[in-house]
Amino acid sequence: MSASLSIVIPAYNEADRLGRTLGNVVDYLRQNSPEAELIVVDDGSTDNTAALARQTLKDSGLRTSVISYKSNLGKGRAVRLGLLAARGEVTLFSDADLSTPIAEMPKLVDPILRGECDLTFGSRALDRNLIGIHQPWRREQGGRVFNLAVRLATGLPFWDTQCGFKAFRMSICRPLVEAATVDRFGFDVELLYLAYCAGLKLKEIPVRWDHNEGSKVNVMSDSFRMLREVGLIRQQAKRGMYDYAIKAVHELDGSGRV
Repeated sequence: MSASLSIVIPAYNEADRLGRTLGNVVDYLRQNSPEAELIVVDDGSTDNTAALARQTLKDSGLRTSVISYKSNLGKGRAVRLGLLAARGEVTLFSDADLSTPIAEMPKLVDPILRGECDLTFGSRALDRNLIGIHQPWRREQGGRVFNLAVRLATGLPFWDTQCGFKAFRMSICRPLVEAATVDRFGFDVELLYLAYCAGLKLKEIPVRWDHNEGSKVNVMSDSFRMLREVGLIRQQAKRGMYDYAIKAVHELDGSGRV
């Protein structure tokens, strides 16, 4: 990969599995993209997530950093902080459980490098044969209902907005990341909605995926919270809160593209 690349991994109380995740990512990057940057954002963990990340990455041979703060601000905030700190022309964020294997990264990064897309995101809905271990039935159905609600509320023509595997051309997406406000689990919808409204080139891409136990999402309470956040996104859009960021993207007029 010729263009610079950053990987962002948000983490909250992930000490039990983060070492394995970082080991897999480091091994992959050493072999395939040794110039890449790897950033872990510790979102106010109460365990030793940050210390474990620093220890694991200390002798990785890669450009690495660990961003850590005391308060739990939410996954959305952690992802945005990581994206804005990244120095790569293309930046991908991945969930800490690696439900989508890091080896799937070229599916998202390569279309951006080829100039075909500005934002790409993994999808479990486009090819369900790629799902190895499914979520519990109740959670899987809840996700389908949520994504249908997102389509109806925002007009986004996508089938899976919540897969934690997304890549950004930061030179063009940065104003949108800076303008985003949703700190919890609805942040994916907000970023995709802003990019869609700005007329960027988005692509939903089927990826391999396996359910991992230990999710921080509560099916009932967090689903309702995410729906409220989708409503908030619509309200903020109607009030023009995103207009300046969308205008900034238009003013770039392609000059910031890789």
